[in-house]
Amino acid sequence: MALAMACAATAQTPDAHAIVERSLTANDENWKVARNYTFLERQEERRLDTAGHVKSKEVKTYDVTLLEGSPYERLVERDDHPLPPAEEKAEQEKLDKSIAERMKESPAERERRIADFEKRRKREQDTMREVGDAFDFKIAGQDRVDGRDVWILDAIPRRSYHARSRDAKVLPHVRGRLWIDKQTYHWVKLDAEVIDPVTWGLFLVRLDKGAHVEIDETRVNDEVWLPRFVSITASARLGIFKELRVQQETTYKNFRKFQTDSRIVENRF
Repeated sequence: MALAMACAATAQTPDAHAIVERSLTANDENWKVARNYTFLERQEERRLDTAGHVKSKEVKTYDVTLLEGSPYERLVERDDHPLPPAEEKAEQEKLDKSIAERMKESPAERERRIADFEKRRKREQDTMREVGDAFDFKIAGQDRVDGRDVWILDAIPRRSYHARSRDAKVLPHVRGRLWIDKQTYHWVKLDAEVIDPVTWGLFLVRLDKGAHVEIDETRVNDEVWLPRFVSITASARLGIFKELRVQQETTYKNFRKFQTDSRIVENRF
């Protein structure tokens, strides 16, 4: 009887790699809906000294909306306070200018602008497609997050993996834990850590061991997953001598679905 119950439990537990592969497909499908949402994005960046004490802090809040087919970020707060009248006026003038310019675009110009935005997404997709090859996955348990059942998976870099895309070169230097929704197969949470130094990004920033990333997502309108919180703690080197220690936290709120036939950008803040 015990053997039969163990076999039944094993049969009901899906393979960790199968869960991840399905989640990568779910991520692509989610993006098609997510790109139609607007939101407020609060960015808090703290620069630290060698002892880990805060040397400086900067907080900016942006209203991120769709403007003629691609995102537009409008600064609406600084250090959690409304902008001074002069700066608010300047931001409004920038927005008005962008609206006028984009509405005057030829079809070819509009297509090129949107294509530039899509290129950034394609780089993300190229990296995500390699995740299944880059790691060995193991189911570490199950849990409930925001009332939803999730699998918990540990991701360990696979020694035999060789990155195919530019941004995926960071993957062999990272280990992490994933919380994947059992119903939608979307990543609800991600906790990742750099385990050895790696050069990353367009400007070749060297991330030191211990750099840490946390991502939390939330279900909106029961149709899409959107980021709620992103935290990055990193010690990085710019060039040979300059070392930068930063903590950056980004929070998102006021999610609203953008009407694709709308051409007026509304001040929602």
